[in-house]
Amino acid sequence: MTAVTDYELAHAYETVNYYRRGGAAKIELNRPDRLNAWNNQFSLDLLAATAEAAEDQSVRAVMITGAGRAFSSGADLRDDINAEAGPPDVYGRLTERYHPILVTIRRMPKPVVSAVNGAAAGIGLSLALVCDLVVAAESGYFLLAFVNIGLVPDGGSSLLVPSRVGFARAAELAMLGERLGAREALEWGLINRVWPDEEFAAKSGELLERLANGPTRSYAGTKRQLNRWLYEQMDSQLEFEAGIQQEMAGSKDFAEGVAAFAEKRTARFTGT
Repeated sequence: MTAVTDYELAHAYETVNYYRRGGAAKIELNRPDRLNAWNNQFSLDLLAATAEAAEDQSVRAVMITGAGRAFSSGADLRDDINAEAGPPDVYGRLTERYHPILVTIRRMPKPVVSAVNGAAAGIGLSLALVCDLVVAAESGYFLLAFVNIGLVPDGGSSLLVPSRVGFARAAELAMLGERLGAREALEWGLINRVWPDEEFAAKSGELLERLANGPTRSYAGTKRQLNRWLYEQMDSQLEFEAGIQQEMAGSKDFAEGVAAFAEKRTARFTGT
């Protein structure tokens, strides 16, 4: 087993750590005090780290995981709570900050594993599912939380979730906004492996080492095949999602959802 401490810290971004060991790279989301929620600096750092891994030909496999108690809890709603009056520019946030990260991972010519510890919610769920393999600790869970604040799935989740589990389960996750535990996520086919929490670091590390020592060009070719069959329309779907999300950001239900979140109460939606 090779823990993060066995890796060399190659680059310490403000909110992301980038580790290297041989052909393996680990990207550690590092806003543990905010459950690795996404703000502007986080998105800039994560894009830089994923681009660094993609462009470095000595990197043969990549793992993305979270520091602290979560993988990623999604967008940092403080950005919207603290915003000036009027709907936030979610279209710009998605197209300029988030989508380049997802596309970089999906088109990286090497395998990428997400190692989910704790929550993978909202855009954090998209980040997990855009990877080639998804593994989780038993305490991990997955959540399409958008509906709970009056929004719709974004970050490619309207494509990434149904491509793994089909329409019925994708609709359930998107419309009910309920947590899906790691074991059930495995049964659904949403993810690939689940290990007990105490074994998670060792098992996920072994998987990364296996991929880093494997036939990298074969993995890249397989990835191209799957992308062509499943994700040929990814760019247009990301754009379509962002447009609908901007519509939702102007709704009274979204304003109520954010207010209820800030006030720690149940939202009172009116359908407007």
